[in-house]
Amino acid sequence: MSAAVIGWAALGGAVGSALRYAVDVAVTRRWRGAFPLATFLINVSGSLLLGLVLGLLAVNSTVGHSSAAGPGVTATLVGTGVLGGYTTFSTASFDAVRLARDGHRLMAVTYAVGTMLVAVAAALLGLWLGTWWTTVV
Repeated sequence: MSAAVIGWAALGGAVGSALRYAVDVAVTRRWRGAFPLATFLINVSGSLLLGLVLGLLAVNSTVGHSSAAGPGVTATLVGTGVLGGYTTFSTASFDAVRLARDGHRLMAVTYAVGTMLVAVAAALLGLWLGTWWTTVV
């Protein structure tokens, strides 16, 4: 792994983290419920986008080309960097613990399981859309 690859991942991570913060602030200003809607939306949308990007890159292998040295620059910058910085499994985990600790046990379980199920479904949808798009265009 080269310093350039690490740099691309770091740059993408900085962008993704800033985007996550902006979305979190925008949603939190409008949502006052106990359910951690901002984190849920961030993780689901990030999973959808990652599936989409990987679907596009899988078909157009010259753009996201992977080799023994690792993933291509596009996959590193967008997938690992931007979307890795944007999504947040640790915050989702903490939110579930916080809900349970605050007495919202059913909501905590629903949130934890629901986030995982919906995020995986979103990733699958994104992957399907990415591969479908390349066959249409």
